[in-house]
Order: sequence, then structure tokens, then C-alpha cells
Amino acid sequence: MDHDYRNLIMAIALSGLILLGWQAMFPTPSAPPQTVSETASPITAPQPTDGGVSVPGAPDVAVPGGSAIPNEDKTVSVDNLLNGSARVSINSNNIKGSISLKGGRIDDVVLKNYNVELHEENNKVRVLSPKGQIGSYFAEYGWVGKGFANGELPGADTKWQSDGGVLSETNPVTLSWDNGQGLKFSRTIAVDKDYMFTVTQTVENNSPKPIALNAYALLSRWGTPEVTGYFILHEGLLGVLDDTLTEIDYSDLIDTKISEAPTTGGWVGITDKYWLAAIVPDQKTPVNTRFVHRKDGEIDKYQADFLGPQLVIQPGSSTSSQSRLFAGAKEVILLDRYTDKEGVARFDLAVDFGWFYFMTKPIFYALNFFHSALGNFGLGILLLTVMIKLAFFPLANKSYKAMAKMRELQPEIKVLQERYKEDKTQLNQQMMALYKKKGANPAAGCLPIVVQIPVFFALYKVLFVTIEMRHAPFYGWIHDLSAPDPTTIFNLFGLIPFTPPSFLMIGVWPLLMGISMWAQQKLNPQPTDPIQAKVFMFLPIFFTFLLAPFPAGLVIYWAWNNSLSILQQWTIMKRMGVK
Repeated sequence: MDHDYRNLIMAIALSGLILLGWQAMFPTPSAPPQTVSETASPITAPQPTDGGVSVPGAPDVAVPGGSAIPNEDKTVSVDNLLNGSARVSINSNNIKGSISLKGGRIDDVVLKNYNVELHEENNKVRVLSPKGQIGSYFAEYGWVGKGFANGELPGADTKWQSDGGVLSETNPVTLSWDNGQGLKFSRTIAVDKDYMFTVTQTVENNSPKPIALNAYALLSRWGTPEVTGYFILHEGLLGVLDDTLTEIDYSDLIDTKISEAPTTGGWVGITDKYWLAAIVPDQKTPVNTRFVHRKDGEIDKYQADFLGPQLVIQPGSSTSSQSRLFAGAKEVILLDRYTDKEGVARFDLAVDFGWFYFMTKPIFYALNFFHSALGNFGLGILLLTVMIKLAFFPLANKSYKAMAKMRELQPEIKVLQERYKEDKTQLNQQMMALYKKKGANPAAGCLPIVVQIPVFFALYKVLFVTIEMRHAPFYGWIHDLSAPDPTTIFNLFGLIPFTPPSFLMIGVWPLLMGISMWAQQKLNPQPTDPIQAKVFMFLPIFFTFLLAPFPAGLVIYWAWNNSLSILQQWTIMKRMGVK
């Protein structure tokens, strides 16, 4: 094979190693465990400034996940916090939880249909957590205005009254509070059958003078959460502002402290790999948005918020402000529905489909369609691979014919290399003359490989970031296509009672992928350069170890794709009479 052609193939392979391997081998370190001081001062309510009404104050909460906080000689668990406060229960189709009457916070949201681990039916994913423990994470609503003293507007410690009942998709609840000075506040909360709350805040002015207020909503998180650390996935603060996606990593916000922007339409929130909490203002009302970080002792506090326009309420009248809160799973079809049918601007961008959005989204929908038809995402991956191979069939045929032709010329190329081994210039001239005489093009196989690289990365993105793949089974020992193959050759696939270290978890599917890669190399023209030959011989072993910790769905795709390529290449070589 031509030296330049080999170098191009090696460059492509090494590029793949760099892009795929760096984050797999050197993930971003997760944050150290956080502790919460009992004396950490809480944030004060939003205060007016000389220039007008201020946006909501600094963050007041923490990451989900922690279970207890030191408190004198005891610990306070999530259950104790929930049981120790007055609450309104939530029980809808997809979520359960409660709303705290102290502060009127939506701070207890558990997803009914998602387990923390695969078989832990009694351990469901918690998205929002109450204030007072390591892991507090909640949404808060309220009003700010100029000239009001503390206690005249509802705040974080306001004790609301409930109209009774359980919040469900068929039964909204209303919280109310009277400041005793002519202002009555109410907050009506509804929830749909999925994960979207609608919050309507109303102010009734029974005082003798007009008042001016701004409605706000905020999401707060206390402490830096543990993230997966892969460069292809954003986890942190994000939003769509004036139809443009904004993503801010935790570390970046720590450096900048605050990011502010006005918008009409859109949303702001905080995202994990599979879960999202986002506040959505009225899509036709201009608001000011912020992402904020503040250090309180050793605790990093993060907040996403928005402040609505000033509303003037005359004596004897009332006004309302409506916004929404999403707290749930980032299901692609659901997010698309909120975008297309309910008008939430570009809500589907909460799923990080990346640069190849125009490819990853269609690939997801194709995979989801095959899953609905076949009943198994693994079978969907196999069928999708066949469809991709058919789409690239003409280019692949051209590539394999070129490789077959080059393989046929290998004996003659070796003769030329021996004859002109001391004269590289003459060798190249003679090889080009041979290619021209035989009608061979050593670079003809490059284009299909280059074209298919974006497809591979797009499929990898789909398998990695979409929640639909999470805990999706295949057959046999693969119970979660989004997790690595759980078997390993180093304990004879479970026959020996020994658990190897993570870098030795080389399962059945990674081995099949490595074998298929080795077999495909054997069909290709072999490098005449001994160094290149050793590098290519090592690649299947390297990729086997590299891809072993990757999602099983991706490894299955690669092994199946290699197998189809081998069949196609072998057929073409047989037709051309090449051994």
C-alpha cells in the first residue's frame, strides 16, 4: 500500500484514539466530598437597590445525592426533613414527592419510573431535595419590590397555607399567605402527567396605595456535584436565551461568578447527564436571567434564576405571573413535545446532541423507531447499523475494490521495494507507474472512511447521552446497553470468584469487537513497512482495552459493523479473484 495512504489511515486511527481515549483514560476529577457547616449563614431574601428592584439573591442550596448533615449529635436524613415539616403531597403519573409549606418551595421530586441502579426497585431517582441536608436542591418563587420591609413580601421562611388535597395532574393546589398589611399572595401549582409544573403567582392589593413588584423564580444547588467528566457531555448550568443555547460549566462559573442576560422566550436550568431541573418564564414576556456562583465557607453555591418585568397593582386589583418548572428525565420525545406543542423555545437542546446535531437527532429517532418495532434497543442498533451500511454501500464498495486491487499488487510492490530500497525517489516513481498501469488508486479507500467518522461519533453521542439507552437490556448478560460489558476474561467470565481491577474488565463483546477488527485487517493490504505492520497489529488489542469501559451498545455496534464490513470486503475480493 502507498506510504501516504498508510499515513492517512494511521492519522485517522490516531485521531480516533485521541478523541475517544483521552476522556476515557483521563476523566475530569470529580469534586471532593462536601461537608456542610451547621453555622453556615443562609441567604437573605432579595433586596431592592437604589437603581430599582434587584434580581434574586445568592444561592441557597446543594447538590442532590447526600443523605445526611451533621446536626449536633445526630444526622438529619431526607426522610426526617420531610417528616419534620408541613407539606403538600405530590402524586402524579411519573413523579411523587411534596411541596414545603415553609417558603412554598418545590423541593421533593422523585421519579417513579427510574431506578438509581438497574435492579433497585425501591431506590428511585431523586431530582429535587429539601433544604437542610447535604444534597439540597430546589425551586423557589416569589416577589421583590422597592420600599418593602422584611416580612412584607413572602420569603424563604414564609409559612403558607394550603387549600388541602394532593397535587396531581387532575388536581392543582393553591398556597396562600396574607402579609396583614393589605396584600394577599397566592401560588397555584399544577403538574402535568410528565415532569412539568405550572406555577401561577397572584398578588391581591387591598391596601390604599399602588404597589410595584417583580416576580422571580430560581433554582439553587449547594455544592459541586460529581460529573461524568467526558468532554462530549455538558453537565452544569445551561439555558436558551433569545433562541441561543448557553452552557456554563461549574468550574467556569466559579471563575466568572455571575453571567447575566435578558431574553424573551427560552429557559434556564441545571443539568446532569440524564436529569434536568429548569425554570421556564412566560415565553412572550421579557425577563432578566442570571447564572450565579458564590462561595460560602467551603461550599460552592450555584443558582439559575430569572426576574420578570415590573408589575404595578392598583388598590382593589390583582395581578398574576405564570411560569413553569421542569424537574425530571431528559426524554427526547418529551422535550420535543414541549418545544413543538407547548412553545418552550428549543427545549430539546437540554439533551447534549453536540456538533453533529443534524445527524445525531435523526439517528436517535431511527433507533427509537426500530426499538418500538423490535422491542429491543440492541436489535435496533443492529438494524440501524445495517441501514447505515446500505447508505454508504456505493462508497464502501469503491473503497473495498481499491483495497482488493492494492492487495493484488502487493507481490509486485514488494519486488519494487527490494529493487529500489536505497532510492526512495525512484521507488515512488516506479510505484506510481505501476498504479497507473494497473488502474489502481491507493487513495480511493480514504473517502468512505472519512465520511463515516461523523456517523460513528453521532451514533456514539446518541448511545452515550440519551436516557432511552439507560438500563435498556439486550440479550444474555447485557442488561444495560448504556453500561460496559460486565464480564471479563480475567476471571474466566465469572467462573473464578475474583473481581479484576477496572482496566482488566475485558468482556465478551469487547473481545468480539477486537477479533472482528483483527479479521478485517487481515483482509486489507498488509503494510510493507515493518514499523507500520507492528502498529497495525497492535491496534485491535489497543482498541479492545480502550473500548471495554465504553457503553456495551457502542461496542456491539462496532463489532457488528466490522462483521458486515468483513462480509462485504470478502465478497468483493472473491469476485475480483483476489486471495
